[in-house]
Amino acid sequence: MKVADLTLQTVKVLVTAATKLLETTLFKSEQERLDHRKFLPTLSELVDRLSIIQLKELLIPEHRAEYSAEIRDILFDIDQELVERDVRLTSREIRAFIVLAIMNREIWLNESNYRKGIVEGNNLGRSHGLNSIRNYSKNRIQEKIGGRKDYKLDSVEAAKEWIPSWE
Repeated sequence: MKVADLTLQTVKVLVTAATKLLETTLFKSEQERLDHRKFLPTLSELVDRLSIIQLKELLIPEHRAEYSAEIRDILFDIDQELVERDVRLTSREIRAFIVLAIMNREIWLNESNYRKGIVEGNNLGRSHGLNSIRNYSKNRIQEKIGGRKDYKLDSVEAAKEWIPSWE
């Protein structure tokens, strides 16, 4: 073993120990630590992630167990968010969830075909347009409960045939 390797290992051990000491000194409990977090996923981001991981669970069977575990965690967090904010969903938000899932599926198809070398019918502009519609759907959910929104909606025209009627 080289001296440099020992030094690197020593630094890693010291950093880990210092981090744990700092965490236990600054926060009296795990809840207090969580209360100090500044950037937590919004409800729409959790639903978006759930939609994507659900696709992965179904389409990448060799990692089904890992994706199933992540789905359970996301569902738990969604339930917590709904209870903590006393959210009462309307058909408007449910429709936004459905549009979000459809956009994620279309982006998945477009990108996975492109990765396989199937260029016909797949283009980056279309994925950007679908992503803008996806962001708009997430914003509609956030309008109901408050919180961060995504303002990158500049590519909607690239997938205008996919824009829902909304009202």
